[in-house]
Amino acid sequence: MGKLDVTVLRYLTKEDFRVLTAVEMGLKNHELVPQSLVATIAGLRHGGTHKVLRELCKNRLLCYERGKHYDGYRLTNSGYDYLGLQTLVARGVIAGFGNQIGTGKESNVYTVGNEEGEALCLKLHRLGRTCFRNLKEKRDYHKHRHKASWLYLSRISATKEFAYLTALHNRGFKVPRPVDFNRHCVIMELVKGTPLCQVYRVDDPASLYDEAMNLLVNLANHGVIHGDFNEFNIILGEDNHLVLIDFPQMVSTSHANAEMYFDRDVQCIIDFFKRRFTYESELFPTFADIEREDSMDVEIAASGFTKEMNEDLDEVIHTKKDESDNEDDDDTDTEEASEEEQEEEKDVANKNAGNTASGEPEEKVHEELEGLQEEFSTALAELKLGDESATEKRLSNRLDSCSESVSGFSMVSRSTVATIAPEVIRDRVKKSFQRSDKMHTKRRIQAKGEASATTRQRRENRDNIKQTQGIWGWE
Repeated sequence: MGKLDVTVLRYLTKEDFRVLTAVEMGLKNHELVPQSLVATIAGLRHGGTHKVLRELCKNRLLCYERGKHYDGYRLTNSGYDYLGLQTLVARGVIAGFGNQIGTGKESNVYTVGNEEGEALCLKLHRLGRTCFRNLKEKRDYHKHRHKASWLYLSRISATKEFAYLTALHNRGFKVPRPVDFNRHCVIMELVKGTPLCQVYRVDDPASLYDEAMNLLVNLANHGVIHGDFNEFNIILGEDNHLVLIDFPQMVSTSHANAEMYFDRDVQCIIDFFKRRFTYESELFPTFADIEREDSMDVEIAASGFTKEMNEDLDEVIHTKKDESDNEDDDDTDTEEASEEEQEEEKDVANKNAGNTASGEPEEKVHEELEGLQEEFSTALAELKLGDESATEKRLSNRLDSCSESVSGFSMVSRSTVATIAPEVIRDRVKKSFQRSDKMHTKRRIQAKGEASATTRQRRENRDNIKQTQGIWGWE
């Protein structure tokens, strides 16, 4: 994912944002938004939609793609960023954009400034950026929808984090002060301190350990579990107190796996203090020590994070493990298949060696085998060039002639080179042809740009004219 460049933001007009908003609205029920629909939603005068779309594609805020049934536009991450930033600027929340101060697996963090000159923190959620890109093509997250939009999932992730951040701050927890949010952008207070993962020496590790465990238990008493309570999501402030960040993965203590999440957070803190500060303690909290005194999880679900949004996001998190397990199973099957092929080669080599007897000199057989290996390598080279029919015919003739010459005499094999039967080589070549055909059929050449759509339409019109000549009697 490229670096966010906001210099173009100052040059965008109202018409540009109308078109971006129109594409965003069209993506609610379209994988690609056609130009006609964009023009209808945007409602620009004098038909200026095409020019605006072209400029937005040039600045990579939109992307023109060729679909299965029609061509259209989709919103890029940069375009979605611009929509969120423009809304926050219009509200007067931010007035300046700073540097990038952090990068996570599902978010980017920047410094921004408001109209009063106060430094704030901007967090852009990037759900599905690093992995699980093919997951939305295999699973149905939106019930009646066929595709899952990562932009939509990033939006509900930001909504969930802002809701938890507001509830925790109102209850006096040491968290950044929430300011505002829009789409996948969250504005919060810029905490002055050092991430705990970058701290290598403290004066009193015992008190810091107790503070971390008390913070974890206090969260559970209010009905929530952080779920990712480690040194990367904890900041050691200037007052030597811990500040907690990153909340999209928080779950309720009533969750089915709540005890597992709580024990995992506790173990993360124990391992970190043991590894970094060589501090070990026999005292640590358990899930049975939780005394629930508040229902913050119920309040959060009713204050902006709906039930449908929770189901969509939770299904993404749960299916991540299923996808990784399937990949591990595929790797295991591949290893077992390779072992079976090696055993099959050994059996064929032993069988051929057992059928040999005394006869003509083995130098002649070696020459035949070397020639066969050259033919096989040539066949593979031609296979890459696409000449499959000629390769298969010539190689088949070569194998037949080589089989007749080898069967005309017998020998005692004293060479360390393993001989492979011609029928085995023929089967391997056929299998390689089949794999190549499958690769070519699966490979989809994506033609990009509006010129490809125009050319394709002209070809279809030309074919239709040729087919109708016989009907009208034209020759």
